[in-house]
Amino acid sequence: MPGPNEYFNVPLSRVAIGNHDEFRQPGAVKAAVAEFISTLIFVFAGSGSGIAYNKLTGNGPSSPPGLIAASIAHAFGLFVAVAVGANISGGHVNPAVTFGLFVGGNITLFRGILYIIAQLLGSVVACLLLSFTTGGLEIPAFALSGVSVWSAFVFEIVMTFGLVYTVYATAVDPKKGEIGVVAPIAIGFIVGANILAGGAFTGASMNPAVSFGPALVSFTWTHHWVYWAGPLVGGGLAGIVYEVFFINHSHEPLSEF
Repeated sequence: MPGPNEYFNVPLSRVAIGNHDEFRQPGAVKAAVAEFISTLIFVFAGSGSGIAYNKLTGNGPSSPPGLIAASIAHAFGLFVAVAVGANISGGHVNPAVTFGLFVGGNITLFRGILYIIAQLLGSVVACLLLSFTTGGLEIPAFALSGVSVWSAFVFEIVMTFGLVYTVYATAVDPKKGEIGVVAPIAIGFIVGANILAGGAFTGASMNPAVSFGPALVSFTWTHHWVYWAGPLVGGGLAGIVYEVFFINHSHEPLSEF
């Protein structure tokens, strides 16, 4: 009779720390560069669309047309960013995705830290480039609108849970089969849909790197912790739930998806 762990295995038991030598491995460095470029592409397109909309209309991004524009720009941008990085780094483009994969035993701690540093740098460089190319126009930072800080925290948890769950289902699960081909599209679509749902309340970050770049460049840190804590909790929960209930743990842990 199969033991209980054949059906129910705690992902944290599969967490791998790795070692600092990973910072110097050519494959890890290439993957970090890919994460930097993918995040730069995504943030430049997403934040740039908000700046362009403000310039053209004078309306805030939380207006109905602004939300639709932001949703489309982020969905398309993330689709491309994930697709171009998938074969090199896995196309995480998000510290919450990296963290969700870490708690599921799919990436080591040291490699995950390298990815997150690259993602944050990519976001900051994208915002600096936007500031320069637009003649110093304001880089809009994420902010709460009409909700309490705890409601915003839960909003970010739920939206990021949906994002990272989608990543697991379409890109990480070894049983994904042909659906893996549409993973970048599905990941982009869930982000676009979540922006329509939560953009008017929290800006729908779901990504600490996406929030960090604008906050640093504009030096706006109000409630910034929400945009770290919410996505990391949501991403971690998604990784644990999917690994516990849906992945067959007879396969070897993955270093990337």
